[in-house]
Amino acid sequence: MASHKIILGVTGGIAAYKAAELTRLLVKNDFDVQVVMTESACHFITPLTFQALSGKEVLTSLWKSNASNGMSHIELSRNYDLIIIAPASANFLAKLTHGLADDLLSSLCLARTCPIAVAPAMNVHMWTNEATQRNVSQLKKDGVLFFGPDSGEQACGDIGLGRMTDAEELFKSIQNHLTPKILNNKKLLITSGGTIEMIDDVRGITNLSSGNMGFAIANTAASMGASVTLITSTHQNFSENIKVIHTSDAHSMHQAVLEHINNQDVFISVAAVSDYKPKEKFKGKLKKSDSDMTLQLTPTIDILKEIGLSKNKIFKVGFAAENENLIENAQKKLKAKNLDLIVANLIHESMGLEDTKISIIDKNNVIDVPKSNKIVAAKAILKEIAHRIHSDK
Repeated sequence: MASHKIILGVTGGIAAYKAAELTRLLVKNDFDVQVVMTESACHFITPLTFQALSGKEVLTSLWKSNASNGMSHIELSRNYDLIIIAPASANFLAKLTHGLADDLLSSLCLARTCPIAVAPAMNVHMWTNEATQRNVSQLKKDGVLFFGPDSGEQACGDIGLGRMTDAEELFKSIQNHLTPKILNNKKLLITSGGTIEMIDDVRGITNLSSGNMGFAIANTAASMGASVTLITSTHQNFSENIKVIHTSDAHSMHQAVLEHINNQDVFISVAAVSDYKPKEKFKGKLKKSDSDMTLQLTPTIDILKEIGLSKNKIFKVGFAAENENLIENAQKKLKAKNLDLIVANLIHESMGLEDTKISIIDKNNVIDVPKSNKIVAAKAILKEIAHRIHSDK
């Protein structure tokens, strides 16, 4: 079952191509998307494009209704979580302001029972025009959500406000609006990404962790209302309200964790921290030769175990990436490191991949989460954490 049902309204404008990418992102992340296009929109991008991306017939006309009573504009307005108009032209903002209903999209907006958001897209002079700004002001008073617009170079060559917000940022805004704030006022410290232990100034020992699971957990936790501090080796497009601390090796990650662990409610160790490091780092670059080379390794500090065995009352979550005996090995790690929860996955089913299949394990239960993208998996993990930290009160 899809996590949310969305109506995506597409109006006429060159930015309509961004709506195709937004559709892809929504569907990829388990949203049920019904696309509704205006006649003008069909001149910029074909309904077939959106049908292929959404898996549903695209609706374009008030007079071609699949509803048994012909009231598609009424039926479409029911049982949806949000209507997002992207792009929203100046003309459509005017229609929305004054309650016009001369096509399917404007009719269902007028008949809606769910929230509505708009992603404006127009020339800078159209955006700054007094009439448009009056409409924007009234729509905001009416409770319409505005995502954007952004500033930059426009298709006509002008520069300024009016660009439609990029699809990825729109997706984050939609996700943030629709996600229940079950972690409101909670502080989460998260580690993510693989570390690298330097052999010399240009070579190092690392692993194949992409950091995508930690990325998904951090962004999703922020959308759930949490105050998130992320310690990571990766450079990704994190939400602006996440405090990001970049580290590279196990030592610097360890120091960052110790510096920020106090007063946190939850510690989630997603990072694939190197288990070993070279006993000695060579200066400069080691020269290649025909002889064998022996590299002596020494263990790195076990950050998760240190936090788990400390007297800190923080709720502690670890990850176990295994190649065999998944549940058994994860349960051993849960106990040995004194964790409250552990997320287990098989290496070949997760590391470096977009999708993952996980099991969420505590001292008494194993909850299997079917294979899904990592944002969906992150939601499942955070819901379990929220349930436990709230039930402890």
